[in-house]
Amino acid sequence: MSSLSTLPSSLSAPLSYVRLPRTLAFSVVLRFPLIHPPLIAALAACGHGGKVLLADANYSHSTNVYSGADVIYLNLTPGLLTVDQVLAPVLESVPVEAVHVMRPDEGPEPAVWKTYESMLGPALPLQSLGRLEFYAACREPDLAVCVATGDNRLYANILLTVGYIPPMPL
Repeated sequence: MSSLSTLPSSLSAPLSYVRLPRTLAFSVVLRFPLIHPPLIAALAACGHGGKVLLADANYSHSTNVYSGADVIYLNLTPGLLTVDQVLAPVLESVPVEAVHVMRPDEGPEPAVWKTYESMLGPALPLQSLGRLEFYAACREPDLAVCVATGDNRLYANILLTVGYIPPMPL
């Protein structure tokens, strides 16, 4: 992974075996180690204000994603993995300060939104965007990563804005 090439040579071991110096350990956004190396690298490189798209199986990963964003394919088969199955470890890994979802042009609120609301809690309300607005937001340069899932529920897409971790007192 090219993003790891900038780390000191003492950190060339797999991330799960590395004990980071205190100063380096608090300079990254990650709070919990995932086991998917490309997703770990993409989230670590994202930074405050970066966006993370967890896309359902119907989302166009080639035309409605910023061209400079990493695309991670976790769409193994229809229904696997779902957006909420990816959302859970992502929420354990990075702070989130805002959440946007795609609002249907017509009809009721998607049932999956209730799942997201229970996972996010009241401190992170869902902010809905119309379909075309959502696509436009995902084509902006602050989209760092798109995770393609096999979630076959309609309007299961969720766009996270990465927050920050306050500095630790020395």
